Amino acid sequence: MESLFEQLGGTYSKQRDYLIPSLILSTKEENDIGIYGKRHLRYLQEYRKLTYINLLTSGMLDEYLTEIDNQACERFSRIVEQMKQAQVMTGQLKENNSIEWVKRMNCIRQQADETVLRELIYN
Repeated sequence: MESLFEQLGGTYSKQRDYLIPSLILSTKEENDIGIYGKRHLRYLQEYRKLTYINLLTSGMLDEYLTEIDNQACERFSRIVEQMKQAQVMTGQLKENNSIEWVKRMNCIRQQADETVLRELIYN
């Protein structure tokens, strides 16, 4: 009678008196997971354990986190650009009052970050 491992296409190799499963690591390329992907990973591990385990065991975790990170970065950039246009952040302001420009940009980036975290990462 075949084991479940053999039924699913697995094979064994004999090492002395033992049968050892012949396991091969996936040759998929590793994805670079950015800050938003890492934050979402931490969220899954702490609050969505079943989803985390399902993604991990299916081999889809890295791909999923990379996709979340890409979406979050794109959303962050869009929000920053929209807020810059709404607040009329011009090169003129940057030249005339760079400190004020930096303050406004920091505020915009913080608000965009909070929005992305709320909408995509901790959801």
